[in-house]
Amino acid sequence: MNKFWLTTLGCKINQYESESIRQRWLQMGYEQAASEEDAHEVVINSCAVTASALRDLRQTVRALNRRNPSAKIIITGCAAQVFADELSELPGVSEVIPQERKAELLKLEDRRSRKEKKTVFQPFEIKDYQRARAVVKVQDGCSHRCTYCIVPITRGPSVSRGVADVLGEISRLLEAGFREMVISGINLSHYGRDFSERIDFWDLMERIEDEFAAEWGGRARLRISSLEPGQLDDRALEIFSRSRLICPQLHLSLQSGDSSVLKRMGRGHYKPGDVLAFMEKLHGVWPVFGLGADILTGFPGETEEEFSNTRDFCRKLPLSYAHVFPYSKRPGTAAAAMKGHLDGGTKKERGRILREVVEQKKRDFLEMLSQRDSLTVLFQDRNKGICEFYSTCELDEPFQGEVPRELVEVVPVRVDDDKLIVRRK
Repeated sequence: MNKFWLTTLGCKINQYESESIRQRWLQMGYEQAASEEDAHEVVINSCAVTASALRDLRQTVRALNRRNPSAKIIITGCAAQVFADELSELPGVSEVIPQERKAELLKLEDRRSRKEKKTVFQPFEIKDYQRARAVVKVQDGCSHRCTYCIVPITRGPSVSRGVADVLGEISRLLEAGFREMVISGINLSHYGRDFSERIDFWDLMERIEDEFAAEWGGRARLRISSLEPGQLDDRALEIFSRSRLICPQLHLSLQSGDSSVLKRMGRGHYKPGDVLAFMEKLHGVWPVFGLGADILTGFPGETEEEFSNTRDFCRKLPLSYAHVFPYSKRPGTAAAAMKGHLDGGTKKERGRILREVVEQKKRDFLEMLSQRDSLTVLFQDRNKGICEFYSTCELDEPFQGEVPRELVEVVPVRVDDDKLIVRRK
């Protein structure tokens, strides 16, 4: 029997698509190998968002080939879309399937004979998930070409998943026992733009609320993977204020806290001050909320003053965590040809400074949570889980039996490094 292994690099959307492929291959009669060394075929679902992601992919392929030289390695995903020729030369690689053709892995017929341009939402779907928290993919691609970003090249223009399909998948996952789901997309602000019906992301969230809140409010919850700052408007506040499902936690694609840098990034459609103003309003809806962000430092031409503006912006934001990335030149993007590229040392140092700011914010947030009467945690294993504010919690006494799939109420005990120690109520 053909045994397969799936390795996923990169974002939650890749995780979702890998899970969809896994379920389909099992349905077709393939067997999941106990390890990659035992597999006949290995699918690597790749990322290309940074130069380090491509390095990680090369290292993964070479290491896998050393451990299992007879395995046929199939590379798919975003790196396969842009670097197909280079990747096909790596040891053990039998096939490179670009992102636009990834859905062909859901089928049995020969894949090499086809090359179609993706024009619709690819038919990925799941009925189960291998993690405690399931991902629900509602959108793919991006039609906004930020000057630094390779994603529009790797995943193409924005496409949206039908509302009925989204509702159907959430229903299946709830019935399968999942109590937390992440509503995910590449650029959620583009949701619905390709529909004939006038609908946007907040309309989708309202439909989800109407469908499930009466039965599942307080028993299950939703997270939103990442929002664009331009989505932070009165409609968002309205949805948050009445939702019984959405966790009080947001993750924002901020990238910079300087207006000039944002314009050079092709992101001049929002101003840092508008984000701060929204956070003040959000406190009226959610007195306590977790806030994460993506921050890109060392963009071409970033001056000391512009960097200081981003640092000060991060200090003002009520952040509970953030992902800080040094700018990475990506082929085919406008920023790659810009003047004023910074040296690696400068980018590294600026990243270090921002991470220091973020880490202090995170510690302060955990200290504040430690004073609360209770938290609600979804446990991922016998002692660790995530609370509603997206902070890591660790039980003082791990579960001895089966880990509950339901949301568990706990009492904070103390802060320990980057997590909260909690006990069951």
